[in-house]
Amino acid sequence: MQIEEGLSITEKSGTRIGEFVLHQNYPNPFNPETVIEYQLPRAADVEISIFNLQGQKMTTLVQEYRSAGSHKIIWDGTDKYSQQVASGVYLYQLKIGKFMQVKKMMLLR
Repeated sequence: MQIEEGLSITEKSGTRIGEFVLHQNYPNPFNPETVIEYQLPRAADVEISIFNLQGQKMTTLVQEYRSAGSHKIIWDGTDKYSQQVASGVYLYQLKIGKFMQVKKMMLLR
């Protein structure tokens, strides 16, 4: 997946063995919570954050060292202050060193 200037997002099809992978959340759209899964080919420092379409970080779900393998985290639709966010489209980002992948999800209240 590549992020171009602005909010343009293009996805590369197919993934190779040994790559970090961020899966599409489910359910999507969601209410009140959604599951975000990702895979690590090796142990790494992982950060998963949620952003609104204005680029404001709503919350960070994961910011720690994780072992290789499949992982999942549940987002309950709240921000870093535990306040419910509004209905709408949000971006979730997996960041590992210089690697970054972003996907969209929709919250319907």
